Amino acid sequence: MQAGAAGSERQGVVAAEAGTARLDRTLALMFPDLSRARLQDLVRAGQVRRDGAVVRDPALKVGPGAALAVTIPEAAPAIPQGEALALAIPYEDDDLVVVDKPAGLVVHPAPGHEGGTLVNALLAHCGDSLSGIGGVRRPGIVHRLDKDTSGLMVVAKNDAAHRGLAAQFADHGRSGPLERAYLALAWGIPEPARGTITADLARSRYNREKIAVVRPGEGRHAVTHYAVEARYAEASLVRCRLETGRTHQIRVHLAHIGHPLLGDAVYGGAFKTKAARLPDEARAALVALDRQALHAGLLGFAHPRTGEHLRFESPAPAELARLVAALAA
Repeated sequence: MQAGAAGSERQGVVAAEAGTARLDRTLALMFPDLSRARLQDLVRAGQVRRDGAVVRDPALKVGPGAALAVTIPEAAPAIPQGEALALAIPYEDDDLVVVDKPAGLVVHPAPGHEGGTLVNALLAHCGDSLSGIGGVRRPGIVHRLDKDTSGLMVVAKNDAAHRGLAAQFADHGRSGPLERAYLALAWGIPEPARGTITADLARSRYNREKIAVVRPGEGRHAVTHYAVEARYAEASLVRCRLETGRTHQIRVHLAHIGHPLLGDAVYGGAFKTKAARLPDEARAALVALDRQALHAGLLGFAHPRTGEHLRFESPAPAELARLVAALAA
């Protein structure tokens, strides 16, 4: 029976060779599609029985022959409400959905963006196919794109998929074929033309809306690999591959080496006057873009259930492609 189905019950007997162990650990081995944290919550909520008696202590020791039963309540309604928003979906199955996010769409509800987000759209689109993440009927966001960055994202539909995808992103693809590549337009031409930027990142002490490069050990380890693909008079087309996935990583790293993104009002403000040097058509295209020139064009990962390597590519959206063409003219 699918984990998270309304009122479903899972049963099992601790094997003779299993030995004595904590209840939550035993349950996690017995029902691997449920996370240990989720099982702990169910134990504390009185949804687990040992030999017919309710138990509420996740640390309780259970041994061979113990009959365990877990009741999985119906997933609670999501607090955000579903909204019928248009989505581009390159792939979807029972476990996950891949979305090609447009620029301007916020991923998750937050103060100032309570509605009209990707989560709201996915709640409406997926409906009952969401079996619940942590007991709540919601999509499992394992990575994010900035509001004004376009491109590919993968979202989990159930606990098992969420756990499997989150593990891949957490270990930066060392355990599987995780690929994340971005198309960026940067001011100037990075030298060397191919390289790696390694610089720890943390929330700025002076502006909490910004991320800053900090001394090693004072922030989160962050690594971006880049390669210049085309050179223009005032800018360059750069392919960036993430080894880690920190907030604003590419934007901050490229600005750190002196080549912020075109259109980036947060990290490229000092370069705003350079727009006047662009040819008329390119300058008009940059104004029309009205955001940082960054697109998540490649996403690859191992399917969390089947292990199949899935790989998706997304061409640059029309407004970004127009700017590339104008710079190249």
